[in-house]
Amino acid sequence: MFTATLFDYNGVLVDDEAVHLAAFRDVLGPLGIDISETEYVDKYLGFDDAGAFRAILTDRGRTPTSREIEALVEAKRPFYLGRATGALRPFPGAAELVRRRARAGAVAIVSGALRDEIRLGLELLGVADLVRAIVSAEDARRSKPDPQGYLLGLEALSLSNERQRCIVIEDSLAGVASARAASLACVAVAHSYPQEDLRRAGADLVVPDLIAITEDALLELYERRATS
Repeated sequence: MFTATLFDYNGVLVDDEAVHLAAFRDVLGPLGIDISETEYVDKYLGFDDAGAFRAILTDRGRTPTSREIEALVEAKRPFYLGRATGALRPFPGAAELVRRRARAGAVAIVSGALRDEIRLGLELLGVADLVRAIVSAEDARRSKPDPQGYLLGLEALSLSNERQRCIVIEDSLAGVASARAASLACVAVAHSYPQEDLRRAGADLVVPDLIAITEDALLELYERRATS
């Protein structure tokens, strides 16, 4: 059975992508840059803040320095936290799933979000004390689809040599690719992308929502992978 769970955060546990987009616009608007919702979802949703800012500016023909990117990330932080406080919406079943998986074993968060953003959401869900490790944007130098974040999560849980017992819960195409690159089983929840797109990305199991992630479904996936 999967005894450890590595959750993505944005788009999996909390519905905050609209908050992120608004905060990006807060920062980029004074630079004369606007991002549509469609563009954000199609091109930048899987990035951490640094990766998103770099990609957005590069797509506009600019060549930002690392120092400029760092300044933009820090500028976005208070906009996000200010907008998120009182506005974050947990996905149905999020807290219950974290609690259930914590009873089965270790739980970690692996996300491109900043650490204080993740902690805010975990406190909102009432599950902060159940999360053994957080790998945030401050920890991973390379964002998803690179596997670095999930590899760091395995290290934090001392499970680098037991990844067959670890399950990833993701919502983005980049996140699914990251889990696959780390040789981890991945359940993709269709909060952000169509189910068929997530299947094509290589998710081992695709579900419409968190409530569909039952222990029976996880056991069936574990047994299927064990015999394949």
